[in-house]
Order: sequence, then C-alpha cells, then structure tokens
Amino acid sequence: MRALVTTYGLSLRDLKETMAERGISVDHSTIHRCLVHFAPLLAERLNRRKRVVTGKWHADETYIKVLGRWTYPYRAIESNGCTVEFWLSEHRYLSAAKRFFKKALTRHGRPERVVIDGSQTNQEAIISFDTISHLQNRPRRRLEPVRIRQMQYLNNRIEQGHLRIKRRVIPMLGFKSFRCAVATLSGIEMIHTLRKRQLQDARTASLSNAKQFETLLVAI
Repeated sequence: MRALVTTYGLSLRDLKETMAERGISVDHSTIHRCLVHFAPLLAERLNRRKRVVTGKWHADETYIKVLGRWTYPYRAIESNGCTVEFWLSEHRYLSAAKRFFKKALTRHGRPERVVIDGSQTNQEAIISFDTISHLQNRPRRRLEPVRIRQMQYLNNRIEQGHLRIKRRVIPMLGFKSFRCAVATLSGIEMIHTLRKRQLQDARTASLSNAKQFETLLVAI
C-alpha cells in the first residue's frame, strides 16, 4: 500500500479504490490509522539499520502546509544522494535548525563538509554543534572543523528531493494534524531511502524494494 502511495502519488481514497478493484475492501480511514501508527515505527527501524553515509552532506529545508499553516521539513542527503536525516518542524527558527542538526550529528557523527544555501540559521546551527563537539572531545584528538559551503546551485540535488516529497503530498489535500504530517512524511522518506538501497546488506544480497520492506515488517 505504501509503495502505491509514494510511487504514483495516490491519495488514500485513490488507494481505497485501487484495492477495491483487486477485491480488497478497506476504508481510507483504516489505511490512514495504519499509516499513522506503523510508518514512524518502520522509519525508526530503518534508521537503526541504515548503511553508513559519507561525510559530505547537503542540507536544506522546504515548506508544506499543515492545518493551513506553514511547517518546515528539514532534510539532509550525502554526496551519493543517500538520505542522511529528516525532521519536520512547526517553526523555522534557529532552535529548529539546531534540533535538526543535533539529530543528524548524533545519529551519523561529524561530517567533513555541509553544503547549504544562504540560510544564516542553518550556518549558525552547524557552527554551534561543531563548537560543542570540540568541547566534548574527551580524547582530545585533533578534530578538523566542519566545512560549510553556502552555494545555491550546489544544492540542486536536495532541491529535487523536496519536489519529489511535495508531489506525494499534493494529492493528499493537506494534513489534518501535525502528528499525521510527521507520520506520513516519515513513511515517504522511508520508501525513498529503501529505493536508494540504504538498508544494510540490500546491495550485496540484491534485495528488491519489496524484500527490504518485508525485513522491516518482520521486526514489528
């Protein structure tokens, strides 16, 4: 079901009709409840089993509406296009950028370089956590500072990722709550991550997207 929604940009009502054509009777509200409950669990399971990312990141935020108000998905990918981190914020303040980069750095460690656009808040957030990591460097080994490159055209790759996310959101006619938005977007990001074959052993074992998804379901 999730693959149909994310691949073809179907709404939940479209998915209900598609399943009815195949002899499966299920209401769109039931699909929605399953989505909200299971998508975050599957996304977290995937995050614990992702391959190591490179140290060269591209980070940016975009915007979508939840209950008629703008909210901000923060996203980061690495040099090969693999997903590093995703986080949805209700605000676009410095504190939001700090929370996103803290989440990314805690899960993946210090990058060598981060490419951003002209965002002053993103730059300040990266510098802040770079300073903190130096202060918490107990072994006192030499840490090279995280290099920040602010060039709009270098972030075209992640901008394309924003467009793919929005193409999935538009048919859904908006979100009725912030919790639903978080769950749905985490599920969409999860499917994109599986397509990039970021699950451990996905490449060596030649696992299809469906097989990768099944391995996550078994754990729940």
